[in-house]
Amino acid sequence: MKFTEFLKDKMLQIILIIFGLITIEIFLLAYHIGNFIKIYIPSIIIILYSITIIVEYLIKKQFYKNTTNLLNELEDKYLITEIIKTPNFTEGKKLIEILEQTNKSMIEKVNQYKYAQEDYKEYIELWIHEIKIPIATSKMIIENNKNQATKSIDEELNKVENYIEQALYYARSNTVEKDYYIKKSNLKEIVNESILKNKTTLIQEKILINTHDLNINVSTDSKWIVFILNQIIQNSVKYRKKEEQSEIEIYAKKAKENVTLYIKDNGIGIKKGEISRIFEKGFTGTNGRTASKKSTGIGLYLCKKLCDKLGIGIEINSIENKETEVKLIFPNGSHVDIK
Repeated sequence: MKFTEFLKDKMLQIILIIFGLITIEIFLLAYHIGNFIKIYIPSIIIILYSITIIVEYLIKKQFYKNTTNLLNELEDKYLITEIIKTPNFTEGKKLIEILEQTNKSMIEKVNQYKYAQEDYKEYIELWIHEIKIPIATSKMIIENNKNQATKSIDEELNKVENYIEQALYYARSNTVEKDYYIKKSNLKEIVNESILKNKTTLIQEKILINTHDLNINVSTDSKWIVFILNQIIQNSVKYRKKEEQSEIEIYAKKAKENVTLYIKDNGIGIKKGEISRIFEKGFTGTNGRTASKKSTGIGLYLCKKLCDKLGIGIEINSIENKETEVKLIFPNGSHVDIK
């Protein structure tokens, strides 16, 4: 707060003081009072008022400066009312009261949306579990009535299952801390489970799987990692080269500070200019917009979001028309901090 700005707010008072001093001087002239009194009275009024103005300015300046500094240091700005000191001037006290009432109203409104979101999330999860029953029944019917038509239906049902799984993990992605269990997990077991889930598609598309150096333990939630691997493997299948043998290589390397899981394919790759945007929500890229791919742009976005929640690094390197390499980086340690 600048002193000139403060004085502008006091302009009416200053004008009235000046008007009052002029009026006093006129009365003093009328009564032929000595020059000392004529000078002393307005001077003492000006001095006392100036001191009052300066003291008030310094008090308010210090208060607003401290408040601004606290606000800048806070990550969650709405917590300012919890740590700010109550000032000793009425204007500041009233401001604190207004902030507290505003903050209380904001918290109540946020809680309303939070409860509504939780209700919707519970409904989505319930719906997903319910929809799995008719899908499983349909797959049993297909298993007992195998032909070209049912084979095509089975392929489409696999896609439906993938989208349903995406929806389930998307619904849970903001509350990972309520649905995770960090423990020592073996990468070989995690990778094998993910391959098993995609077995039908991998066999149908005749994709070779090369796994090695996976007998390494990491601290993580295997269920969430299996889902992340599913998205990556499905992308490798979707963006394969149909004119040559497709291969997915999965292996791990252990370093002093972390363990890195590599998922490498010889597919169509990603354009250099699009690498930086692949984790954006809804970004499909040039390859994802083709009629044969029809990407939603959710898979990799969800992978990045879940990795961030689990404290796992995820990186993608690609050479267009040659290969794509995805790295999942697990930090060494007995636990992972959930944000």
